[in-house]
Amino acid sequence: MTEGVAQRYRDLDLWPAGEVLEALYEAQLRAVAALKEALPALEKAAGAAVERLRAGGYLAYAGAGTSGRLAVLDGVELLPTFGFSRVRFLLAGGERAFSEAVEGAEDDLEGGLTLGRSVAPQDVLLAVAASGQTPFTLGVLRGAKEQGALTVALANNPGTPLLLEADHPILLNTGPEPIAGSTRLGAGTAQKVALNLFSTLVMVRLGRVYGNRMARMRVQNAKLRTRAAEMVKEMAGVSGEEAKRLLEVYRDPALAALVALGLGAEEALALLEEKGVRGALVEVRR
Repeated sequence: MTEGVAQRYRDLDLWPAGEVLEALYEAQLRAVAALKEALPALEKAAGAAVERLRAGGYLAYAGAGTSGRLAVLDGVELLPTFGFSRVRFLLAGGERAFSEAVEGAEDDLEGGLTLGRSVAPQDVLLAVAASGQTPFTLGVLRGAKEQGALTVALANNPGTPLLLEADHPILLNTGPEPIAGSTRLGAGTAQKVALNLFSTLVMVRLGRVYGNRMARMRVQNAKLRTRAAEMVKEMAGVSGEEAKRLLEVYRDPALAALVALGLGAEEALALLEEKGVRGALVEVRR
């Protein structure tokens, strides 16, 4: 379906600029709307992923081309936003493919299979491919399954190998693109949103959010220091100056708060990993 030629857009190159934009905009809205039907599958996949990650597993993202780069975009935000560092990227063409197309890389089934076999049994493999049949990505998924890893797949075509073989298939049924085959458009938008939803729900369930605040974020600039200091004040009941002092050392609001409440840094980290931010605060206040 993602390769289909939609009759509605046959003469797109002849349309006035405003009509082209309207058509592209409407296609983006349809792409986001396609997520509604995928929510139950995303919830189920996230629940299974949390079990593996809570036990110390890694979250490994796999993909090629646009899909791979969107996966990387999601994964690199987990450390600064949630303090989660157990992330791997298995991208067709390697690091070079982060910024440029690598010819033939997505067709390397055997290369994907080899990389997939490097995924550990306790890990979660999140494979993304608009077509659902990209050889490299399919190879990674098969290799990871051989190792006993949990496999989650996002694809924009129904009944494709990636979805049929994954433990948790998630169909993003976006249909043909306004520009035929250009899956950086609707399919890419749906993938980006689905990745955001999945990883954010996982981080919430891992206890890396307190209320609706990023209590495990990495404090890396003045704006974040101000935001983090308010969180430490709220969680630990210390002054603003004390909160800032602790953040200079620990760079993690929840960790700084637990130290302020009397725990050693190592003990506090272990408690955060075991119980999450809210659970750790309840435990230390007993």
